[in-house]
Amino acid sequence: MKHNLLLFLFLAGILPLLVSCASQSVPLASVGPHPLAGYSSTGETGSLLVFSDREPSSEGDNPPFYQRTDYEIYNAAGKRVSYVDNVVGYYNSFPRLVWLQPGRYTVKARAKDGLSFNIPVLIELDRTTKVHLDKNWAPPAGTPKGVLVTTPGGYPAGWRSDPPAKPTKG
Repeated sequence: MKHNLLLFLFLAGILPLLVSCASQSVPLASVGPHPLAGYSSTGETGSLLVFSDREPSSEGDNPPFYQRTDYEIYNAAGKRVSYVDNVVGYYNSFPRLVWLQPGRYTVKARAKDGLSFNIPVLIELDRTTKVHLDKNWAPPAGTPKGVLVTTPGGYPAGWRSDPPAKPTKG
């Protein structure tokens, strides 16, 4: 009986701590478009692709298929501007392309490692910003680490919107 009481007290004390850790979002550096990517002519917007975690779905006795998890977009004032159903097609795992006015936003999304991230993003006119949270993206070989945003797990999440300045000769 005493053992059960101690176990109950331990779980009652540790459970809220575990839940709060799991539900907190981890902030990352700001992600922007690929620095060398070209421009497209869309008019007045830029675009965003978020490669969030994938969850298994199933239908009947068919094998499971994987779809991207949904996420939210907040403006610079912290107001939610969009809830993104990050599914393009029933069996498609490519993320949904979202068109936004140029500016700075925050994306709240879930990553492959189960963490939730607050990712500041820069949307530029006629360019696409890509956020990679599924551990499936690798930048080109030889890319300097200073131009990438990395997660606490060490994998790259995208291109920095504010890469460090190049040293000047003086």
